[in-house]
Amino acid sequence: MPQYNDMFELSVADMELIETALQTTRDTLSEALPAAGSSEEETLRRIHELLGRLHNQKIFYYPKDKVYVSG
Repeated sequence: MPQYNDMFELSVADMELIETALQTTRDTLSEALPAAGSSEEETLRRIHELLGRLHNQKIFYYPKDKVYVSG
């Protein structure tokens, strides 16, 4: 059985494309949810979790020399 490569070389643009594709898939599955089966619900759950992990890896800018006020 082949092993997985754990060293990825993806650009920020690649990650944005992946995130956009996942969001589009999530939206499509969510619209069809009442008629969806358990496999679609599982896929939707996995997409939500993956989008969360991608979000948590982002570094957001905040000013270092001023008090940061959110919102």
